[in-house]
Amino acid sequence: MKEKELNAYSQIYRHNKTSKVKYWFYGILGFILLFLFLPWTQNIRARGSVTTLKMEQRPQEMNTIIPGKVVKWYVKEGDYVQAGDTIIQLSEIKDEYLDPNLINRTQEQLSAKQMTIDYYKNKVDVTQTQIGALSSGRELKLNQLENKLAQLRLKVQSDSMEAIAANNDFNIATQQYNRQKAMYDSGLVSLTQLEQRNQSYQNALAKKISAENKLANSRQDLTITKIEMNSVQQEYLEKIAKAQGDQFQSMSQIASGQGDIAKLENQYSNYSIRNGMYYITAPQSGQVVKAKKAGIGEVVKDGEMIVEIVPDKIQYAVELFIRPLDLPLVAPGQKVQFLFDGFPAIVFSGWPNASYGTFRGKVVAVESSVSSNGKFRILVAEDADYKPWPKQLRVGTGAQGMALLKDVPVWYELWRNINGFPPDYYKPATTTNKNETKK
Repeated sequence: MKEKELNAYSQIYRHNKTSKVKYWFYGILGFILLFLFLPWTQNIRARGSVTTLKMEQRPQEMNTIIPGKVVKWYVKEGDYVQAGDTIIQLSEIKDEYLDPNLINRTQEQLSAKQMTIDYYKNKVDVTQTQIGALSSGRELKLNQLENKLAQLRLKVQSDSMEAIAANNDFNIATQQYNRQKAMYDSGLVSLTQLEQRNQSYQNALAKKISAENKLANSRQDLTITKIEMNSVQQEYLEKIAKAQGDQFQSMSQIASGQGDIAKLENQYSNYSIRNGMYYITAPQSGQVVKAKKAGIGEVVKDGEMIVEIVPDKIQYAVELFIRPLDLPLVAPGQKVQFLFDGFPAIVFSGWPNASYGTFRGKVVAVESSVSSNGKFRILVAEDADYKPWPKQLRVGTGAQGMALLKDVPVWYELWRNINGFPPDYYKPATTTNKNETKK
């Protein structure tokens, strides 16, 4: 009876029982030692957001190139459009473009200016023909004068011979007259014979003077013909120079007209292109968001945003911002583990394969310039060898990344963190292989 009453005492104090604390202690100690030698994947944590791998896949602002007034909206916010679909219609507000027949009138001006150039080209051709005719006339006239000069030279030569012959006759007649007069003075001949010699002397003198006058006239005609040739050449040169001046003036008008035509063609092209800018179309397929204008009749300025289009076909990527201290530890091709906002996950940072709900990517770019927040930006794309990223992702969704580094024991990682050492410098094998291939 007393033993039954003292049962509580034996149950509480258990002084006669063997203790198992040391077994638990050794077991826990062994587990801890085993745990310290388990592999641990070093990592770098960074915050970022979802973006796109290609720039043309990011949200795009649609801006107006020309100012105008809103005439009609063809879409509303939230609509999905295809590339080339009309978004909005504008009308002109500048007075120099209000004429509805502006393009036709510009085309008429262009045609008129082209006709003017054609007329000047015809004038240049006619002037060239006139210059050719003047050159031919000058050559013909000069040939005539050269023939006349040749004739006059022959005539001068002939008159010179006649003058020499007349001079010889005059010298002979003079000698005969002097001898006849001496004989007359001596009484050897009669007065009649002296008068006959005097008559012959006068005739020879007259022939001599006539021959000399004829030679002088021939020489004068030769000189006059030479002067006439120079005058004709000068006259034709003046006419040809005047015709060439008219030709060059016409060519100047043609060049000026061609410049005006180029200007009018430029205006015509600008007007035609401007007419096509009244309808703003979607550059690519996507969803219309963030409309900055509403209603009909509102005026928009050139370069002002109308709407924003979010492309529907996107190759997602994540931009992360890492500390400058961790920049040497990140390289293209490195694996990165992700937790996306809104997607539940169970994370074991040191054992990425044991985590649940995480996604993996590869570093594709590391910027060499620091961002405005004092950190460096890296771009991470989806890893095709791992499970695909969720389709529900949107641009701007928050993401927390863990860049996976070297595998080390747990005790080393604890020792590193206690001493405040950075993770081990590590480059993935893919990067090393690429560098060796390049070399």
